[in-house]
Amino acid sequence: MSDVIFTSKATAKNGRDGHVRSSDGLIDLDLVNPANNKDAEGTNPEQLFAAAYSGCFDSAIHLVASQQNKKIDSETTAEVSFMKDPEDDGFKIGVTLHIKIEGVNPEEAEELAQAAHQACPYSKATRGNIEVKLNAKPSDEPS
Repeated sequence: MSDVIFTSKATAKNGRDGHVRSSDGLIDLDLVNPANNKDAEGTNPEQLFAAAYSGCFDSAIHLVASQQNKKIDSETTAEVSFMKDPEDDGFKIGVTLHIKIEGVNPEEAEELAQAAHQACPYSKATRGNIEVKLNAKPSDEPS
């Protein structure tokens, strides 16, 4: 393993209808499977992954922008879809990243998103394993 900078730890109990808690207690949430129980309150693994991926990707946008001496403001929304996998009759996820970047034109927004997709640790971890779509635009352009 490479040189570890830090390690985060969380434990889930009883799967999609259970509970998840981080070692520091900041995350302490009931898990609910929205496919089976739309009315219950709680989160799900896809929602937690969306939060993590959007945070990591938005940091990568700022990293590549700073390397190009561009001053930006950005917002990344991750949509994580839970889907049937026709290859093995199981399940899979897919991600669409909606990236709004203030301070660039449409071509620069797309270039920054592509560069961030190469740099982001979550993008590296998922590359070749799940479909990830990038939807990048300047923040003044309509969604």
